[in-house]
Amino acid sequence: MRALVTGASSGIGKEIAIYLSKLGHEVILVAKNEEKLIKISKKIPNSTYVVCDLSNKDECINLYNKIKKQDIDILINNAGFGKFGEFNDISLDDELDMINVNIRAVHILTKLFLKDFIKRDKGYIMNVASSAAYEPGPLMATYYSTKAYVLRLTTSIYEELRKTNSNVHVSVLCPGPVKTNFNNVANVKFEIKSTTSEYVAKYSIDKMFKNKLIIIPTLYMKILIFFTRLTPTKLLAKISYNIQNKKR
Repeated sequence: MRALVTGASSGIGKEIAIYLSKLGHEVILVAKNEEKLIKISKKIPNSTYVVCDLSNKDECINLYNKIKKQDIDILINNAGFGKFGEFNDISLDDELDMINVNIRAVHILTKLFLKDFIKRDKGYIMNVASSAAYEPGPLMATYYSTKAYVLRLTTSIYEELRKTNSNVHVSVLCPGPVKTNFNNVANVKFEIKSTTSEYVAKYSIDKMFKNKLIIIPTLYMKILIFFTRLTPTKLLAKISYNIQNKKR
């Protein structure tokens, strides 16, 4: 099978691409940093790359048009980033870029490739959200909100596919803290112990191929998310703020 992986220049995306290659799949790496893509592509057998700024709507559509004839079987929407700080202090341009990458690019690529997958009645889509999708995110309000969108979009599509007995499978990955460059971009330090991107990549792809809808890589995060669902929203926002504030 042939897979397209966005945000493949580092972190979870890179490790997913490496693992898919080890499983024997062809991989197309997508990111906007060509220098990193060249280095990574040389290390991954059966891989090619496409430079794309996913914050740009036209480039997202051009990416699809460029490779749609290659019969993509697996779409991994991994690209995304966060910004830390008070909502009123963060640059509007930065937030709009975040929304474009974390939401709009995921929406565009999911819709375009899903149409093809449905026609062929096969394929896998995994959208990368976060455990942040389950709670308010004071001090990272926009990031948390974007991940909630990804979670709800994916679970909604899942039910539509199920109702039609489709052989197309969608999954959403909701990891907790992971040791990646995301932390540097967002300018945060996690109090909770982080897992490795290698572990998350292998775990998530294995679960995706087993048609798992919501993929949460660690038992600790599964328990935490369970209790999150039972906690009143105002209390959860207060707890979340205190946790986030320690990242300063």
